[in-house]
Amino acid sequence: MSYLLDTAVVVAQVFLQGDFSTILVYYIGASWLAWAVSLLCLMDESHKFFRWYWLQYAFFALATLGETIIAWMWIVGVYKPRPGTVFTTYNYLFLGIFVCRYFVEASVFVLSLIQLMTTKRHIQNSETSPLLATRASYGAMANSSSGNNEMINTSKDANRSGYQDFWNKIRKVMPYIWPHNDRKLQNLVVFCFLLMLLGLTINVYTPLQIGRVVDQFNREPETFAWAAVCAYVAFKFLQGGSGLIQALQNWLWIPIGQFTTREISVKLFAHLHSLSLHYHINRKTGEVLRIVDRGTNSIVQLLSQIVFQIFPALANILIAVIVFSVQFSLPFGGIVFATMSLYLYTTITLTEWRNSFRRKMNELDNFARTKAVDSLLNFETVKYYNAEGFEVRRYDNAIVEYQKADYKNSVSLNILNLAQNAVITGGLLAGSLLFAYEVSLGKLTPGDFVSFNVYMMQLYTPLHFFGTYYRMIQQNFIDMEKMFDLFDVEETVKDTEGAGSLTVTQGHVKFDNVCFAYDNRQTALNGISFDIPKGATVALVGPSGGGKSTILRLLFRFYDPDSGHIYIDGQDIRKVKQSSLRQNIGVVPQDTVLFNDTIMYNIRYGRNDASDEEVYCAAKAAQIHDKILTFPDGYDTKVGERGLRLSGGEKQRVAIARTILKNPPIILLDEATSALDTTTERFIQEALSDMTKDRTTLVIAHRLSTIVNSDLILVVKDGKVVESGSHEALIQAAISGQNEGIYHEMWQKQLDDHHDLSQTVSGDATPKMLEEGTTSFVQEPIKVTITEPIKESTNKDTIKEEIIHEVGSSKTANQDKSTAIDIVSSMPKVTNTKAEQAESSNGQKNELKINTSNKTEEDNATESSSSIDNKIIQDRDISMTPVDENLNPSNVTPYTQQTSNKSRRNSKKKRKSKK
Repeated sequence: MSYLLDTAVVVAQVFLQGDFSTILVYYIGASWLAWAVSLLCLMDESHKFFRWYWLQYAFFALATLGETIIAWMWIVGVYKPRPGTVFTTYNYLFLGIFVCRYFVEASVFVLSLIQLMTTKRHIQNSETSPLLATRASYGAMANSSSGNNEMINTSKDANRSGYQDFWNKIRKVMPYIWPHNDRKLQNLVVFCFLLMLLGLTINVYTPLQIGRVVDQFNREPETFAWAAVCAYVAFKFLQGGSGLIQALQNWLWIPIGQFTTREISVKLFAHLHSLSLHYHINRKTGEVLRIVDRGTNSIVQLLSQIVFQIFPALANILIAVIVFSVQFSLPFGGIVFATMSLYLYTTITLTEWRNSFRRKMNELDNFARTKAVDSLLNFETVKYYNAEGFEVRRYDNAIVEYQKADYKNSVSLNILNLAQNAVITGGLLAGSLLFAYEVSLGKLTPGDFVSFNVYMMQLYTPLHFFGTYYRMIQQNFIDMEKMFDLFDVEETVKDTEGAGSLTVTQGHVKFDNVCFAYDNRQTALNGISFDIPKGATVALVGPSGGGKSTILRLLFRFYDPDSGHIYIDGQDIRKVKQSSLRQNIGVVPQDTVLFNDTIMYNIRYGRNDASDEEVYCAAKAAQIHDKILTFPDGYDTKVGERGLRLSGGEKQRVAIARTILKNPPIILLDEATSALDTTTERFIQEALSDMTKDRTTLVIAHRLSTIVNSDLILVVKDGKVVESGSHEALIQAAISGQNEGIYHEMWQKQLDDHHDLSQTVSGDATPKMLEEGTTSFVQEPIKVTITEPIKESTNKDTIKEEIIHEVGSSKTANQDKSTAIDIVSSMPKVTNTKAEQAESSNGQKNELKINTSNKTEEDNATESSSSIDNKIIQDRDISMTPVDENLNPSNVTPYTQQTSNKSRRNSKKKRKSKK
């Protein structure tokens, strides 16, 4: 307010007396600029960063000190005036205004000191803080800030000083400029900086040279000033963004920018792969890809803008102030300094204000991209539920929200441009008027006026680009904030210091009292302990969520246990390198995801240095080589994204092939055949059987029929091993009441699921014997009941002929006939019990009874409920129990042992009568 009064007095003096004090005008103008900029900066920093409060007191102390010096000068001037000095009414008005201003400043300073001495900083009391608030907060107590929480946190550093944040970001980026291990690139960096200094020198001489040309025209209008004109044109050719120096600079900077891009891209890619499974489970793929793309694309632009735009612009400002102050006079340098300072402050302040809009826009852009990627990756699910319209509407809503944020961002940009133009225009007007006044007095030449205007326009360009580049730098920093956040994510599983390589000699795996929890709310494993001897196969079964997959993840060291130890050949896996551990373990997952490349590439991924012949051998072992050869492009066939061009069984066999190629001593199978059909499962089981031979194998199985021959079966429930033993031992223990019977219940349930009891009587569901030791349950239109085991000497061709005779010749019967013949062909040889061998020696032969699905109503009516029960027990006991060649009477499946001789005889009679 006081400076407004000073300005009014000066204006009145000019119009009324036609004269004014130049020193007083400089004082008022400098005070206006200093107080305006300083107060704006103090207000901005004080509400952002509390620890800047000391700067306010320091500022008012210096201001009061400066005004005290000026007051002393006023006192000296009044009491001891210089000769010829005359005080007018205007001088006394200035003095009165100054006294009032000085009194106010001194009072504010004294009151601030009193407040500093008597007031303590407010500290939030945890006892009186509310537990509920109107917005989300961290911890148990509510934050004091008000307002609704946004959907997206657009600025994690909202209370950080803008200037401090800017320089912190620059310090974070600067290490990527210097190529540490390349002397050639280092020389290029030095040469580029020398070119930049040469460009700054040219910028000084160019406007001065045009002033000399104009003055020479005035002094010697008849002289051809070709040398001066050529010098000016030469400077212009070298100067500017399109000049020779800048073009050469940009050309030499290309390999340096490429080095920076490669350095940060590879570092970020390696860092993402080094992160643990916990991060990758919770991340959003589309958002991460967007962050990586933006961050790596902006790094080169950012460094180029800092080195060759921001730094030269600041240097040009400093040089211009010095040149105008020395070449002309101090007021001209002050005008340049004031204009540029106000322009920079306006640019930085408004850009900081715009950052919130830019951050929100970027977050919503990431959100829209994530929705699009998630929808496209699950396009099959979208098709299954006819949800195309829903997905399009959801994506459209995300785009609408993004465009709203983009509109606000664009409007704020126009406001910034308008403010910048106003500042530059004001500075140019003040300088031009002052120069015109000096020219009119004869103190300066017209060439000086031209030089000033050319220099101001020359400065306007870097200043304008300073605002543009500063905005771009801030935008690039916003784009890179998330990328820097990715660098800040730490691994949850790290190699210990001095960790050695894992040496596997036998493949003995041991879990010793292992406990683990994904979070503190629920325990995944609670004291798991078991041993897997060399070359043994251990199966993990149990209810979903019991901890089976967690065991595999801990063994592969995706996580570290909270307590307990995991050993491989006596070596704690936490004390060995993760790379060596995973090199010795092969995994065949339930859902195999392939790279969008050729089959050859995907199989060779198991060992990148493998030859083509080794890949062929691995494919043959996985029983997919012949199938690959039927493809038009053979091993060069593209499998599509995530391997979608291959069937489930083909993908599984490719996964098996690359695991075979890897040749690990330890193999983990995570429900590798749970989602496959019976025929495909048979091929996969054969391939798995070959692959796991003489290797330590840990299997998670959903179909219990695939693991009945495992050396050990562990039943995992609620993070504990509740039952363990072989298939026969677990069934026997359940019947005798020695365990909870969980495995027995699961086995029984799977039999019931695959064999509806009513269809078992009518002959519609048949267990099909596949390879020795494996059973798969499929729906067939035929029922084959083996009343007695088939002897080794039985001629299967004779049995097939009986099947053909019994089934008949109808179209449906022909299908049943083919299925039954396949069953007989795949039956394993068995050794009969002693009693059955005695019957065989007396000339009795095994019977093969055929029950077709075309039973008459009369046949169904003749069966009583008791015979149904007997038949269910008999059929299930005999048909569904895998039979071993070396089966002894002592270890026969308990179901078979429970079948009475009476039920056998009744069943035979009923089947004969039915026939």
